[in-house]
Amino acid sequence: MVQIKWSNRFRTGRFGNRNRSCKITVDGTDCPINQPTPFCKSWFSHKFEGPGLRYEVGVCIQTGDIVWINGPFRCGAWPDLKIFKRDLVHQLAPHEFVEADGGYLHPRVRTPNKFVSWSDKRAKDDARHRHEGINSMLKSFGVLNFWFRHDLWLHKHCFGACAVVTQLGIDDGSIHPWQVRY
Repeated sequence: MVQIKWSNRFRTGRFGNRNRSCKITVDGTDCPINQPTPFCKSWFSHKFEGPGLRYEVGVCIQTGDIVWINGPFRCGAWPDLKIFKRDLVHQLAPHEFVEADGGYLHPRVRTPNKFVSWSDKRAKDDARHRHEGINSMLKSFGVLNFWFRHDLWLHKHCFGACAVVTQLGIDDGSIHPWQVRY
C-alpha cells in the first residue's frame, strides 16, 4: 500500500513543523464479522457486543494522513495496548511518542490527562477527535461497518483498500480532515 506511508508522519501541515515529539495519533477500530464457529469469546467486541476484528490506525497529527494500519486482530484477545506493544512501539524513533486515548498506558504514549496547559489539552482533544473522524470515514464503507460474511482472510484486504481510498481522498483534497494546531 504505497499510499499509506509510515514516513509521512514527518510531513508538515499548514501550521508548519512544530517540532513535537508526538507525530501521530493512534487508536483501534473494530469491524463486525459473522460469528466464527465454534464460538470463542476471543472474537467479542465490547463496541458492538458481537464478534469482530480490530485494526490499529495511525494518523499524522500535522496533516491528517493515514500513516499506519495494523491488523486484523481478534477483538477480545487483543486490546489496543497489546497491539501497540507488539508492533508500533518498535517503529517509533528514539524519544518519539504517540497521542492516544486513556486505554494506552505506556511510557511512549501521551494520553488526554497528560497536558501542560489548557491550549495543550485542546490541541490533544482536537487531534484525537480528528482521528475518530478518520475512523468514521473508514466505517463509511459498508464492508467495514456491517457484518462481514466472507472468508476472514479477505477482511484485511478490504480494510486496506478502504484505508487507501480514504488516503487518496485526503491527497486529492476531496476529503478534508480538519487541521490541528498541535
